[in-house]
Amino acid sequence: MAPKRASEDGDPGNTAPVEGASENGRPVEGASAGRPSGESTGENAGPKNTGPKKAGPENAGPEEDENHTRARVKDDDSPARDDDSVLEKFRRKVRSRARTQPPTDTRPPASADRDDEPASDEPAGDELASDDWDDGLIARRVSEEEAAEQAAVMETRLSGTPAVTPLTYDGPLRSRLDALRELVGLSRTRLDSRTLAEAGRVLDEAAARRKLSGQHTVVAIAGATGSGKSMLFNALAGVTISETGVRRPTTAAPIACSWSDGAATLIDRLGIPGRLRRRPIQSPDASQLRGLVLVDLPDHDSAAVQHREQVDRVLALVDAVIWVVDPEKYADAVLHERYLRPMAGHAEVMFVVLNQVDRLPGEAAHQVLNDLRRLLDEDGIPLGDYGERGATVLALSALTGDGVGELREALGQFVAERGAAGRRISADLDAAAWRLRSVYSTGLRTGLSEEARDEFADRLADAVGATAAGEAAERAWLRNANRACGTPWLRLWRWFQDYSELPTGRGLRAPVDEEATARQRVEQAVRTVSERAVSGLPAPWAQAVREAAVRGAQGLPEALDELAGRAGTPQGRPPRPGWWPVAVLAQASMTILQVIGGLWLVAQIIGVMPPNIGAPVLLMSMGIVGGPGVELSSRLAARGPARRYGLEAERKLREAAAGCGRAQVLDPVAAELLRYREVREQYGQVLGTTVAVR
Repeated sequence: MAPKRASEDGDPGNTAPVEGASENGRPVEGASAGRPSGESTGENAGPKNTGPKKAGPENAGPEEDENHTRARVKDDDSPARDDDSVLEKFRRKVRSRARTQPPTDTRPPASADRDDEPASDEPAGDELASDDWDDGLIARRVSEEEAAEQAAVMETRLSGTPAVTPLTYDGPLRSRLDALRELVGLSRTRLDSRTLAEAGRVLDEAAARRKLSGQHTVVAIAGATGSGKSMLFNALAGVTISETGVRRPTTAAPIACSWSDGAATLIDRLGIPGRLRRRPIQSPDASQLRGLVLVDLPDHDSAAVQHREQVDRVLALVDAVIWVVDPEKYADAVLHERYLRPMAGHAEVMFVVLNQVDRLPGEAAHQVLNDLRRLLDEDGIPLGDYGERGATVLALSALTGDGVGELREALGQFVAERGAAGRRISADLDAAAWRLRSVYSTGLRTGLSEEARDEFADRLADAVGATAAGEAAERAWLRNANRACGTPWLRLWRWFQDYSELPTGRGLRAPVDEEATARQRVEQAVRTVSERAVSGLPAPWAQAVREAAVRGAQGLPEALDELAGRAGTPQGRPPRPGWWPVAVLAQASMTILQVIGGLWLVAQIIGVMPPNIGAPVLLMSMGIVGGPGVELSSRLAARGPARRYGLEAERKLREAAAGCGRAQVLDPVAAELLRYREVREQYGQVLGTTVAVR
């Protein structure tokens, strides 16, 4: 059966009331303020009124009918054409209602006291203005601010309005939202605001939706120009609420229809003013959709840019959407590429309705419906067939009513589940997480291996000359051993050679060249370890690791130079082994034998002692041969301790260089890698899966 047409003639008996109407479909404002609901008013006397009937649209004379005709509004956007007195009286009535007080009426009430007075044009116009305002048409004549004020007063005047129960999310969804909030907090210093904008929007919308009613489900009807979505909207409401026609675009602004009380805040969130809020006609079918808030949207392919912007804005806020397509434009690329394909993850809160099947002959409707299913499958939208989770696909005719009952039944079951809002937030969460995948996960192994750390330490050790320092320490130990255990004549000769050598200037450029080479080695070591560290990381985190390595490398060469100066130079004399004093005593004995033999021989030559060449020569020979022998033995015995001493010096310098590089480069890099590991784990919780960070 075709829906009833909302009265435009001031008849309140078939009115599509605004949000806040009574349960019988009539506006609450039909009764005068301060009177019981069953008492007749002065503006619309009931059967018990014994006085003459007031002039009205149904029994008015020619003059009243002319006034009534002037009071009607032919188009939503047309200016008011009533006389100023009627409009001024209506404005006074709105202001008086805003003060929650009965309006002050300067005219005497319509009662038995006025039976002797003839009906005049002014009362008829006043009553007409009241009736038209009750019908929701005269409200289009005032400004949006006055209409919104009037709608707010209507909401506050409701008696017995049920308490709104806030929406509650299940445990897994709350955990995912908390993980996303933590993820955004950890990523703000590493990712730009545009990357995190979608995640922030999902968190804001989830928090805002959670504060609103959980007993209502907001469903938007969207479609292309001429698809018949407004006609379907009216068919579900049972009354003509949204205008239909051949003029395009017909729907200029979203219109909301609520099947139960308590949905005002939800509609406020959509930005729909009070003058565009309606209630369905009361019927047995209406109770089936209790809790539904249906929103008729403008055309998503409208030539007016503001219409398309309104569609995109409202679609981001509703709990579910009914896509209405027709046999001519069901394969439209704009619909599939701009809306259906990007919203493939929202299949559980999506209805796709093929309208106008009455225009298709025979089996053509089934063929078009099957082709529509094929296109949806290509878009990646799972279909809810055979009890599976997915989009509901139906074929109907809003004009003839064929299939509308099936849609109403599916909507009733969908609303009764009270889970659309949570599923919508979960789908938004999945979409936001998928968009962030490139900045959080690559599927590759990440982190610094022990091999890379050891290679970095070796490069720094080479830069500070740890090997050369160890060899220098070894030579220094051998030199000290030779000085302590060598013959005095050989040490005297070496001292003379060192003293007689003059500086030639060679090697003056060596320290400068070595310093430049050492700095280049440090920079190369830092670049190598940073490239090893960023392997497998997403681009933002790889950039953060490189920046941390560069910051640490700025003072690293100077720190290594200072460290080499402290740790590379042995402090004091090298430690002496236990055999060293014995070797020194033996060398001194050999020297004494040489001196004694020489003095004895000189004494025999000058005649102080009797001639006996054999004894002094033997003593001198023992000292001359024994001294170098002791020196050679000491040198051979000193190689082992000298080598150990050099290795120890090299080890200390390597450890010092590695510690300096670890403090200035590796630790900051490791901190960035640890932060990435944390956000990777949080990202896995957002996805609802456990992500193994390798």
